[in-house]
Amino acid sequence: TRPVEHWDKEVRMAAKELRIPKLTKAIVKCYGKPYAVLGIFSFTVVIQPVFLGKLIQYFEKYDPDNMDALYEALGYAAGISLSTVALTVLQIHYYYHVLRTGMKIRVAICHMIYKKALCLSSAAMGKTTTGQIVNLLSNDVNMFNEVTTNLHYLWIAPLQAVVVIILLWYEIGPSCLAGVAVLVFLMPLQTMFGKLFGSLRSKTAVLTDNRIRTMNEVVSGIRVIKMYAWEKPFSALVNEVRREEISKIMSSSYLRGLNMVSFFAASKIIVFITFTVYVLLGNTISASRVFVAVSLYGAIKITVTLFFPQAIEKVFETIISIGRIKNFLLLDEIERPNMRFTLEDNQDASVEIKDLICYWDKVNILQLTCLPSRLPQSSLLSAILGELPHNKGVLRVKGQLTYASQQPWVFPGTIRSNILFGKELHPQKYEKVLRACALKRDMELLPDGDLTVIGDRGATLSGGQKARVNLARAVYQDADIYLLDDPLSAVDAEALGLHQQCICGILKNKPRILVTHQLQYLQAADQILVLKEGHMVARGTYSELQHSGVDFTSLLKRDEEEEPQTNNNHSVVKHAFSQNSISSRNSVVSHTTSMHSIKDGAEQLLEPVQTVAEESRSEGNISASLYFKYLNAGASILVMLGTILLSLIAEVAYVLQDWWLEAWENRVKTDKSVSLCSGLTLASVIFGFARSLVMFNVLVKAAQSLHNRMFNSILRTPVRFFDVNPIGRILNRFSKDISQLDSMLPNTFVDFSQSILQNIGVVVVAASVMPWILIPVVPLLIIFLFLRRYFLQTSRDVKRLESTTRSPVFSHLSSSLQGLWTIRAFGAEERFQNTFDAHQDLHSESWFLFLVTSRWFALRLDGICAAFVTVTAFGCLFLRDGLEAGAVGLVLSYAVTLLGNFQWTIRQSAEMENMMTSVERVVEYTELESEAPWETQKRPPPEWPSQGLITFDRVNFSYSSDGPVVLKDMKAVFRPKEKVGIVGRTGAGKSSLVSALFRLAEPEGRIYIDGVLTSEIGLHDLRQKMSIIPQDPVLFTGTMRKNLDPFSQHTDEDLWNALQEVQLKSVVEELPNKMETVLAESGSNFSVGQRQLVCLARAVLRKNRILIIDEATANVDPRTDELIQKTIRDKFRECTVLTIAHRLNTIIDSDRILVLGAGMIQEFDEPYVLLQNQESALYRIVQQTGKPEAASLVCVCVFIYNTCNGKSHFTIVRT
Repeated sequence: TRPVEHWDKEVRMAAKELRIPKLTKAIVKCYGKPYAVLGIFSFTVVIQPVFLGKLIQYFEKYDPDNMDALYEALGYAAGISLSTVALTVLQIHYYYHVLRTGMKIRVAICHMIYKKALCLSSAAMGKTTTGQIVNLLSNDVNMFNEVTTNLHYLWIAPLQAVVVIILLWYEIGPSCLAGVAVLVFLMPLQTMFGKLFGSLRSKTAVLTDNRIRTMNEVVSGIRVIKMYAWEKPFSALVNEVRREEISKIMSSSYLRGLNMVSFFAASKIIVFITFTVYVLLGNTISASRVFVAVSLYGAIKITVTLFFPQAIEKVFETIISIGRIKNFLLLDEIERPNMRFTLEDNQDASVEIKDLICYWDKVNILQLTCLPSRLPQSSLLSAILGELPHNKGVLRVKGQLTYASQQPWVFPGTIRSNILFGKELHPQKYEKVLRACALKRDMELLPDGDLTVIGDRGATLSGGQKARVNLARAVYQDADIYLLDDPLSAVDAEALGLHQQCICGILKNKPRILVTHQLQYLQAADQILVLKEGHMVARGTYSELQHSGVDFTSLLKRDEEEEPQTNNNHSVVKHAFSQNSISSRNSVVSHTTSMHSIKDGAEQLLEPVQTVAEESRSEGNISASLYFKYLNAGASILVMLGTILLSLIAEVAYVLQDWWLEAWENRVKTDKSVSLCSGLTLASVIFGFARSLVMFNVLVKAAQSLHNRMFNSILRTPVRFFDVNPIGRILNRFSKDISQLDSMLPNTFVDFSQSILQNIGVVVVAASVMPWILIPVVPLLIIFLFLRRYFLQTSRDVKRLESTTRSPVFSHLSSSLQGLWTIRAFGAEERFQNTFDAHQDLHSESWFLFLVTSRWFALRLDGICAAFVTVTAFGCLFLRDGLEAGAVGLVLSYAVTLLGNFQWTIRQSAEMENMMTSVERVVEYTELESEAPWETQKRPPPEWPSQGLITFDRVNFSYSSDGPVVLKDMKAVFRPKEKVGIVGRTGAGKSSLVSALFRLAEPEGRIYIDGVLTSEIGLHDLRQKMSIIPQDPVLFTGTMRKNLDPFSQHTDEDLWNALQEVQLKSVVEELPNKMETVLAESGSNFSVGQRQLVCLARAVLRKNRILIIDEATANVDPRTDELIQKTIRDKFRECTVLTIAHRLNTIIDSDRILVLGAGMIQEFDEPYVLLQNQESALYRIVQQTGKPEAASLVCVCVFIYNTCNGKSHFTIVRT
């Protein structure tokens, strides 16, 4: 909470001082002091070279009889040893504490981001996307881990440089300034690189947001994408965004390459220039001078040329990330004016509304010409909930509210936790609620009853079950006022029972405001409110309105929209499309229609209940084949061999320059030796640069290639994969794991490969001068490798654990954003925040575990190296006879270098292997099971299907090889141009029939379309030739044109005509850029009805012979429903139409009706014939709708039958 308090304080101060709040200021205030102290830990590195110089001087002036000099030399050797040990201990503490600080900041910022997401206003939601928030939580906050590690080097590096310059001046006089000049030149150059990193980071971040947002939409709408056969345009869209993102990442990588080269080459250039100047000034080189200078430069080389530029790079990148996080934290929050009052004793709960005027969007207040994006009755509920700010008028709510949303929302967890929603379990009350919401039967049929885990987006439940769980949640809360936004739209003939038992039963003594689609409930309402274009046009009881001459049915049909209702203490509203403003007086709302639905009892629960599988985690070593797959993704074998050769050449040039320098003092100083040395220096720089660029190029290409392969694999995998894997799990791989592949892994990989070659070079040179140095090196290497293996066994699995504990954080965020209104209406923000923090804590635990295992490893490596340096220093003194000063200098400076390099290499190799777990996770998703090919060699004729004859021949269907069979031995023929209605209870197999037809999983048996066996042709050939209007209308971010015609196959005229057909032309013409207007995420700036009409326009455009309507009118108002039915009758007269019915009136005029039960055909005949038989399933379903509705349906049937008498009969094979 401390960071939150500091941020809130900063926001208040900024408001007072009329400036923009600074997030950095709040972070510094909270964590600055303890962090500042840590810098002192890492300053001790410059002492060691001084002792080294003194020791080499002893060898230069070596006198076997001078014992005083020997004791002094032993003191210097002890100094080298102690300074090494001190450095080891201090650095362990430094890294542990700075990384822990980074973790604390990251966790605090994540907490703030989620807290903010829970209170975003509707306007602010339009300015951000799930993709952006996921990116903030996965990539931007990670900058805190990286910046805290390096930040101190911004002051340590210049300070160390000053100390070293003073020591060098003392050693070699003014010539040291030549080397310093190189350093002075490097620092501003690297600062410039840092700024470039910052600007590239900000551009990359926006592209990453886009990519993750698109991924989120693709995963959420995968069923629709597959049924439309739209994989290719989406693949192209993601690949295009990814291509732009990679071009920025590639530029960043080249800059990193330059930085790395400057690290490896700087020391060479500095030493070369220093000594060239030194010799040209007429001085003679001595071993102690060369190696003190080399060691002193070496001591600051890593700080000045690696950590300092890294610090600059991370600071600029972090500034960008902090800016992005700050902009998010400053988005508008929902304002809840003081309109809710608690009930005092003996007071009745009430909602009072007077002269209320509200706007969703104040951009165009004068003309009010914004998109009619939300329906007025829903807007009124939003206003009562406080989601819609009101500009004028009175809105008072006395009592506690609860709310059931129109589109059912469930969160990942058990069914029981979804219903209780934080309340205590009272068994009697709970049972009563389950019975009232018709969930008792479902609970008995589910494998674990109410403890069954619901998947992401409720993937394991049917639409009707989700709706009933959604309603049960509202009913279980002990509220004073119930706001029910059309909760019965997605349930079947059971709906009437639900209305009686639940809304008019268990809630009968409470005020309810019900928005619904069924007119038959109007009589039960105490008050009906009629809204038209946002204004109240009538109000009163059912009988008052009837006497006043208001004809509900005609009003509904003529005035274009919907109507709502409640009961006993409940009131009802009827209205037309709003202009986003509402004004009404005294009273409450709801809406309804005369149609009836038949979706959801729970007689047969045959749909497979998929429980969410634990996320898979690999075990054991990272195999060599994985490294090969990774590298091969970015380059061919030839290129790999070329890169290895280039690396070797660079290393040889590098080592030769060292060796030449050591031998220089023993040679004659000629122009030739200077030019040879300069040639070697130049070669090591050029080849080093080339090696870096080529390697980064290969590794970034590998990241691009693996991302594209993973995305294509995701697109080709069967739909079941998305039912058992939560969205957070998939997004985790596309955000965090891909981000590791993009930047962190190439960096570590290149660093490791360069370090390992450098080590080999160091050992070779040292051994050529003093072969006995190999004696300690070999056992040292064995101990290192043993330690590495021991450490990796733990750290690799901890890293895998850290990756999998990150997924629930994203899933929880994604799910919370979908149910934001419900969470706020129930006042459950704090509970969801705590759940988020719990997920976050679990992730932090595994992250911290990784941090301490890494420190454990570093301490042991550093300890061993310190021992090695000690042995070498004292060893030189014991073997002092016959050793040249130059040789001692070389061996000692190399021992110190080895100390750093060896353990750095081992650490980087371990870090690289840990990061390879991300490659492993990505590669796992590139090898997912694939569905049948999109195109096969057997292509159907171009005009196929010309008739639209569909034949099911002994079809069995299951969603997975080990799942239950949901269609059993189905035999049926749908004749050309026939209109067939399909009805049945939940789990009867209605949607499975569509899935079998579209081959979302492969059916057994044969399905023919116009004589072509569907299982023999490609999926795209099949799916493109059938149109579907899905149950949940899915729109994607992108232009209106792309949403209608992603392949750009149609002319503008075709598109406008299609929009005209579905009466959306005027709506689209009002958009700022008409057809080129970019829609909000998931098309959220359109109402459900309008989105459904866009889906209808897609079907109109495709001009296919077969149309499937999958409960498409479940959530739309009667006007849209009638429009859809009319368009189908006109535009699809020549087509075979299969309608999975949601309201009986939409299919009662079908040519034939197919009744499914338990995955088998119960009956299939003309509706008139079926209704003559009182034993028929259809007759029973019609009677369940209530007497008036049943009579009206029978009348329609008789009328159609009489009109079309003489129509030929048709018999079908029945199971």
